Amino acid sequence: MRLGIFAKTFPGSAPSPVLRQARAAGFAAVQYNMACSGLPSMPDAIGPGVAEAVAQAARAEGLAVAAVSGTYNMIHPDKAVRAAGLRRLEVLAGACGAMGTSLITLCTGTRDPDDQWRGHPDNGSPEAWRDLLAELELAIGIAARHGLRLGIEPELSNVIDSAAKARLLLETLGSPVLAVVLDPANLFETGPLDEQRELVAAAVELVGEHLIMAHAKDRAADGSFVAAGKGVIDFRHFVGRLRAAGFDGDLVAHGLAAAEAPGVAQFLAELT
Repeated sequence: MRLGIFAKTFPGSAPSPVLRQARAAGFAAVQYNMACSGLPSMPDAIGPGVAEAVAQAARAEGLAVAAVSGTYNMIHPDKAVRAAGLRRLEVLAGACGAMGTSLITLCTGTRDPDDQWRGHPDNGSPEAWRDLLAELELAIGIAARHGLRLGIEPELSNVIDSAAKARLLLETLGSPVLAVVLDPANLFETGPLDEQRELVAAAVELVGEHLIMAHAKDRAADGSFVAAGKGVIDFRHFVGRLRAAGFDGDLVAHGLAAAEAPGVAQFLAELT
């Protein structure tokens, strides 16, 4: 497995200084965010030379651009908001080749109109599922036109809130464009260690053949997010399950402060 980190972990609004910090911390790859180029994460436009500057900075640091973050609220109750997100996804997709990546990561969204990371009772409704399928059909078309893949990440607050739903989504749509990004911290909030291990093992088994990236953040005992190795998740078990499933892609750290990055890189390197 190759170790990566969210580029947005580090301060800066230009790719060179941001990626220099990622390399210095001990990582070999980044999941890029356009905020690191001084733009919104999902920009309305990406100017000439912006994407090329990302690739140039990555080459200079010997880093891979494993993916770029493309999250927007795919089931927002306002269709106009969804349409704007889709337009921005097209903009981002058009820049991926020049950045040197072929993967966009996505989360599936929530019916909450104000916070895409907050759950909503209607996320489990047939209407939310219908809207997600329709939105993803359009997103798949965009990705296919640009020769990209889409990595869907299950999140407890989203319509796809489990590995089982992610598997159902992939089987329903049947597109080779779609894959799964799996983060063990997104599968539960609190729980005993044995239950956590069972949940993680079952999740990897369900989506293992579709895994394109793994994420590494941790949970404190109270359910809050902390840096990998600082909480209750058994990462040795998680990495072992990934290996058993044949996964040899990028393990990407996030949910940490820049000052924690070298320690997290060392912790994960000892496991991989």
